[in-house]
Amino acid sequence: MEEPPKMERNAQQEELKAHLIETDEEYRRLATEHATYAKQLDVLEALAHPSEQEQIDEHRLKKLKLKLKDQMEAIVSRYRTQHVA
Repeated sequence: MEEPPKMERNAQQEELKAHLIETDEEYRRLATEHATYAKQLDVLEALAHPSEQEQIDEHRLKKLKLKLKDQMEAIVSRYRTQHVA
């Protein structure tokens, strides 16, 4: 079977994420928390001369955000497995 073009896959991925935000409480919670961390990171990354504590916070937020993304991707993968099979 031939894979859809990359733009089509991205659109499908975004549609699935939107669906999960609407229908899956855990995914919605993770996505909300991920967005909160992203906003906090934007503020820290915009600092011209961050303090040592701000640099530590930035590093910590990046790790937390990545952990959430991994959890969200696991939900997407589980959903695909359940609904494609």
